[in-house]
Amino acid sequence: MISGAATRFMADKMSAGAFLGARSWRLLPPLLFAVFVIVPPQTYVEVVARGWQGDWAAFYPRYVSASGGWTYPDGARLITPTYNHVWFVAYLLVYTLALAALRPLLKRAPRLCGLVAGPALILIPWLYLFAVRALLFPRFGETHALVDDWAAHATYFAGFLFGYAIAKHDAFFTQCVRMRHGALALAIGSYAVLIWAWATYNQGAARPPAWGMTAAAALREMQAWAAIVALIGFAHRHLRGGGVRTQSARRYLTDAIFPFYLVHQTIIVVAGWRLDSLGLPLWIEAPALIAATMAGCVATYEIARRIAWLRPVFGLKRQPPPAKQFEPRGDEDHIKREA
Repeated sequence: MISGAATRFMADKMSAGAFLGARSWRLLPPLLFAVFVIVPPQTYVEVVARGWQGDWAAFYPRYVSASGGWTYPDGARLITPTYNHVWFVAYLLVYTLALAALRPLLKRAPRLCGLVAGPALILIPWLYLFAVRALLFPRFGETHALVDDWAAHATYFAGFLFGYAIAKHDAFFTQCVRMRHGALALAIGSYAVLIWAWATYNQGAARPPAWGMTAAAALREMQAWAAIVALIGFAHRHLRGGGVRTQSARRYLTDAIFPFYLVHQTIIVVAGWRLDSLGLPLWIEAPALIAATMAGCVATYEIARRIAWLRPVFGLKRQPPPAKQFEPRGDEDHIKREA
């Protein structure tokens, strides 16, 4: 949804050809870099943890040439090279290509935003997500294999298009602000019931009722969508505007999002593997893993943004944008104009 909104602001500024070129340049280099540089340590940890004997020098040529012969416990072959968590970038690239063809139709999308006004803001998206979860996920699952991931596409492509449609529809964000407290209560309540059901039926001897899985699907999607509405509402209410320091921090974090995403799972897997071998108690291991992940993400971003050839493969513009000069005069409107 966030990617769809960001895509809308970019697409409205340029022609279809320029838009496709810009998005491809933003997404394809990071995807290829991730497949051949960022993701391989995850696969190495995976195969070593399952008993493969060999060092990195023996592993990497097999990884890139798809000749490792590694298998999962069920006998399925581990396909390499792979994108692991960076499936999102591959999907987003495909969705962008589809969006280019749908742009003429989507110009009429704001007319549909009346369907998500008032309580419908919660009910209509929730009903759609619930239908996908209840009808498609049991049949197709979620594979991240792109070509057969129909339930995932029904969720993520719809979310991408929805974000594109509402990006400039102020009434949507205003309604999220109005409903933020109720949406937060719905999200927390749904999550609490799900946790109770999990503790009751997954950990105990009781068997869930026949309708239990359907109810769980409904609660899961209510928790998910209500949380999204609440987050948008609180962000729109509290994180807009602000002074020079707030604006500067947001610019820093906005640029950091993509590099953080690209490297976070590799850091988690490698650091977790090393920490696990130490046999530390959970109350030490968990904070250590979180701290290592944050430190690794920050360090990666700080290095990547300073090296010109690394910037494109981490999803950053070739040159950092020039710093804005703020001259606060006690006038909030002036600060907004400068921003």
